[in-house]
Parts: sequence; C-alpha cells; structure tokens
Amino acid sequence: MSSMSPVASGAATYTIEPAHSAAHFKVRHLMISNVRGEFRKVSGTITFDPANPAASSVVAEIDVNSIGTREPDRDNHLKSADFFDAANFPTIRFQSKKVEPEGDGAYKVTGDLTIRGVTREVVLQVEGPTAEIKDPWGYNRRGAEAVTKINRKDFGLVWNQVLEAGGVAVGDEIEISLEVELVKAA
Repeated sequence: MSSMSPVASGAATYTIEPAHSAAHFKVRHLMISNVRGEFRKVSGTITFDPANPAASSVVAEIDVNSIGTREPDRDNHLKSADFFDAANFPTIRFQSKKVEPEGDGAYKVTGDLTIRGVTREVVLQVEGPTAEIKDPWGYNRRGAEAVTKINRKDFGLVWNQVLEAGGVAVGDEIEISLEVELVKAA
C-alpha cells in the first residue's frame, strides 16, 4: 500500500497532532480592518465513527499563552486580565455534546466552549475529517477544518476603547477557524 492511499474507515480515536494544528481567529480592528492571529498549541482527542456520527466526540484544548498576532505588545495585552487572563485561565476548552452530518464530508458539532472560566454552547461547522491515510512513518492520519463565530463579550472579554471619531477599537464578533491533523491512537 502506498503512503498516500486511503485506509479502511470505522470508529476510531485520534489525537490532535499539535505540530500540524492551529486555531486561528479574526476580529475587526478600529472599525476599518481585521486583525488575525493564532494559537499555536492545540491538543485533544477526537473519536470519529463515520457509520454513526452521533457516537463521535471532540475534546480540544488551546494553550492561551501560545497566542501570536505578529505584534508582541498586542500579544501580551491579549494574555493580560483585560482579555484572556492567561495567568488565571491558561486554557480554552471545547467539549462536544452532539455531532450531526451536514452533507457529504461535513458535520455540525455542537458543544461547550470555555474561555476565561465562562462556558457557552457553540456550533462548529466542520469540513472533514478527510479519508484516513498511512503516513511514511506508519501512522494513520486524518485532517479536518472547523469554523465558528462567537461574541467575545459572552465570554467576559469586554475590554474596549472608544475611538474619538466614533466606534470602538475592537469588534465584538470573533471568527474562529481550526485546522487540525489527527493521528490514530494505537
């Protein structure tokens, strides 16, 4: 079997491979542009049963201190008590409650997202997981992408600054996208 050929599917458990996974975000800045950033440390476990999606589940954690926006002062401000309060809440966590098919190769995953100690239900629109492949080192892998939008104020991220010309420095709506590579548990 070649290293890129699909492997038979079935119910299986996978770990999120941190070196090939990230959580990205986008937020309106000064009412005129978007600022993008990412959390580089994502971990977790996914159980996927393509024959019975309702039996599938996701648990994912994001290390708040792995945030990067290409601006060290902004990153430090985002880690501060004004935003994520990484000293007291170093982890963002998602725990699925329901997995439903949404067409070919797509799923709607409903679950609890916890940021800054505040938990709210969110829906992830998931593409994938891809067909399982065997990598050159003998591991079985899949990939998946997910996207959702949240209101940051719902999670206690309320800091803002009113602009002289009107409007605010930071928008309330945050678009979150996750790209994960999954390794089948032995």
